Amino acid sequence: MPTRNHSRFLGAAAALALLTATAIPSQAVAPADAPVDQQAGAFSFAVIGDVPYGAAQFDRFPGMVTELNRQDELGFITHVGDIKAGSAQCTDEYFAAIKTQFDRFEAPLVYTPGDNEWVDCHRVNNGSYDPLERLTALRELFFAQPGKTLGGTMPVKSAVDQGLPENVTFAEQRIAFSVVNVQGSNNSLLPWSGLGQAEPNQAQLAEVQTRTAADVAQLERTFADAARAKARAVVVMTQADMFDPYMLANGVEENPELVSGFRPIVEAIAEGSRTFNGPVYLFNGDSHIFNDDSPLAEGSPWLNVYNEGAVENLHRVTVEGAASSNEWLRVTVAPNSVTGSDVLRWERVPYSGS
Repeated sequence: MPTRNHSRFLGAAAALALLTATAIPSQAVAPADAPVDQQAGAFSFAVIGDVPYGAAQFDRFPGMVTELNRQDELGFITHVGDIKAGSAQCTDEYFAAIKTQFDRFEAPLVYTPGDNEWVDCHRVNNGSYDPLERLTALRELFFAQPGKTLGGTMPVKSAVDQGLPENVTFAEQRIAFSVVNVQGSNNSLLPWSGLGQAEPNQAQLAEVQTRTAADVAQLERTFADAARAKARAVVVMTQADMFDPYMLANGVEENPELVSGFRPIVEAIAEGSRTFNGPVYLFNGDSHIFNDDSPLAEGSPWLNVYNEGAVENLHRVTVEGAASSNEWLRVTVAPNSVTGSDVLRWERVPYSGS
């Protein structure tokens, strides 16, 4: 069972309310000659995603968990979805096996579901499941205690009242985090062909509409709360790669409808970033190949795809994933005295396998 004490990581409501009040020690009570802690507020977290993929990586996954448990400096870990390969079966037994490993994490684990574990489960090689039934199963298993992380305990604010317990916000050291359920397969708008459907059905469309509206509302609140609390940065995490280089290479500029399901989310992130006086970071999985870019900077082809104006303070990182991946991402948050583009740094860390 996890044993670390992560009580200093607060839920969003409490943390955002305390950001301004607690970030800088009061000079009225600090002795004039008190030493300045140049590292005050610094911490690290890990991001993983699209893992485990396939039988070999599934067998190695317990070792990956063990290796991350050895990283004592990690405040928390985020898994940005896809806990199985796209061709694997979406069985209850598989989900339970992954949950067992997630429960072994000693640091708090924030998990957002990926398309491989529900959206694409209609595929024949996945078992021809009803994706909405699989989403319900995921929520009942992985999010049975809304507002509490998997692994180690860290309070988070959950959107369970909107039916999305997987959507969470939290804050730490004047960094506002927002984790939203955004899916591949055009945010779940592709037809469930494995069930013999050539067009999205009404239940599918209703789920997309409800979830997307909740995502947008959460993002808007995140940016508003971050501005009010004078947060140093905003971090958004999703499964879907809404700026997938593969899509650029395969005609999305000529056919923007291929990513139409992402448009409201991109618009919310872009508008929030423009109004926020600080850096915004987007971490995602989905496309499997590590990428580090500014997707809506001046000159980006994505500006035309999404019909957006330039956003210079948005930086995005895609984590390496899938069967051939053997790494995790360490993200280091600078001390409280640091603001601007140097607030977050990251490095790719290979698993040693020992």
